Amino acid sequence: MHVLRAFLLGTCLWGGVATGLQAAEPRITSNQDPAFGQTGTVQIIASLTAPDPSGIAVVNGRLFLTFPKHDGDHPGPVLAEWKNGQLVPFPSTAFAASTVGSPQSRLVSPHGMTTDTRGNLWIIDDGKIKGLPIPAGGAKVVGINPVTGRIIANIVLKDALLPGSHMNDLRIDLTHGKKGVAYITDSSFDGHPALVVLDIATGQQRRVLENTRSVMPDTGYQTVLDGRVLRYDPNHPTFPAGGADGITLSVDSSRLYYAPLASRRLYSLPTDKLADFALNSQELATFVVDEGEKGAADGLATDPWGRIYTTAADHDAVFRRNVDGTYEMVASDPRFVWPDGIFADRQAVYVVMGQWSRLPRLHDGQDMRKPPFLVVKIPITAP
Repeated sequence: MHVLRAFLLGTCLWGGVATGLQAAEPRITSNQDPAFGQTGTVQIIASLTAPDPSGIAVVNGRLFLTFPKHDGDHPGPVLAEWKNGQLVPFPSTAFAASTVGSPQSRLVSPHGMTTDTRGNLWIIDDGKIKGLPIPAGGAKVVGINPVTGRIIANIVLKDALLPGSHMNDLRIDLTHGKKGVAYITDSSFDGHPALVVLDIATGQQRRVLENTRSVMPDTGYQTVLDGRVLRYDPNHPTFPAGGADGITLSVDSSRLYYAPLASRRLYSLPTDKLADFALNSQELATFVVDEGEKGAADGLATDPWGRIYTTAADHDAVFRRNVDGTYEMVASDPRFVWPDGIFADRQAVYVVMGQWSRLPRLHDGQDMRKPPFLVVKIPITAP
């Protein structure tokens, strides 16, 4: 593992020479952002040539990663454990690296990943392979015992699924329902974002808050990526954008926090209301709290002390929201090109550098991603 401290290693290349008063945009020449420097302590714990990772979870020192296919099919596992510098399909090749058989019997395109308070892994499979419709049984919530590899839950999303759904991330609340409740963000591929609530024991599921303010991208949203000033335009996308995306629970699972991707606002809801299937979306909307600015976050994670970590792509950084609502920068690094999945435990915050802002569809068909794809560890301590 390589440790970077408060100085920048390597060279940032800046494109062109200033002409008049307008400087040329920085050129993308590596897997680093050419527009930023570095602060904080960052350890590289995995370096992958391919494919592009997204979800992340760490259980007793074991690193698990997901590799979705909605932006491009690829060979190899879609869920893997990183062991001895290699990706090992988890829990088996048949379940995590197969392209044949019933979509419900295997992972198709898992995206977000988390753990519950008992240490089990939970994965949201959006079931989407680029250019293909979501097959029956493809979109599902899967629970796995990381010790035994046993599948403890495999619940297909039907009632809560739309043809254009993008089931993005999830959190598991074991304080409600006989076996717990899953909360899922549907970012939506076609402009219909929502939160999805799933009772794990019964399979009962529904969409809530669809097209309400707290799950929608902000009109006029603007960001800066790779030295380029970019504005949200759903008809001509130039960066990853959309609705409800990042999601995390309070330590006691009493409150759910979530945020649209193209928004700097953080929202929350009490889980006793969200898990109540008797309440409709209009009623639930009255309980939504706007928690204020949180930066341009994709992933959200909560540490054991109740602090919330947010990825901040436009700062190549990870922010921390303290329990009093104040924010601080935990680390920034030019290698933080579109930090995506994030996970926190007592020792560290772990973040996947997905480079999703460099996909071909955002750059006139040219793939601007520059391997290796990195997974980093940022040490933390108790407050």
